[in-house]
Amino acid sequence: MRKIGIILLTILLNLNLSFSQTESEIDSLLNGISETENSKGITKTEQAKKIIEFGENSLTTLAEFFTDSTLTKVKSECQERNLTKGEIAIIMADRIEGMPYFTVTGIQNCLITFCENNPNLIEYYLWAIKRDGTEKFKEKYLAWLESDDRIEWTPLLDYKSKKERKKEIRKRKREKRKAE
Repeated sequence: MRKIGIILLTILLNLNLSFSQTESEIDSLLNGISETENSKGITKTEQAKKIIEFGENSLTTLAEFFTDSTLTKVKSECQERNLTKGEIAIIMADRIEGMPYFTVTGIQNCLITFCENNPNLIEYYLWAIKRDGTEKFKEKYLAWLESDDRIEWTPLLDYKSKKERKKEIRKRKREKRKAE
């Protein structure tokens, strides 16, 4: 009986540590990305690749960092300034699953002049996010993550195969039906 208790306690502790490590691991990876010199190279770093591998399960954790105003070494030619850690988290979240820019920023993308050769599309909208407040953006983004619209959303650039995307949509629809 005592062995079973010890085993259950060990499993419980491991589960708690694994869930709490996710936020600290993402924090550590974002700190690593913060050493990149140019924003165009963010997604090419090993740390960014690891965050991208976490997939959509990491989106809410990344959103927790959106309001982090810690200045980094990452220079944005597009914004003509250094990015904050929160802005890097926004770029990473957009890379994992493309955001509906109008929904989360209120800016129609056809109105913006895009920066040349920059793979981080959300970077063009950082001025609007900063203007309206990152807390408000975070709220809109988290609401969108939970919305029904997200199920059918097709991002401007989708880094997943069509098969992966369809599988993901079916999964979300099943989860929505279970929740009802």
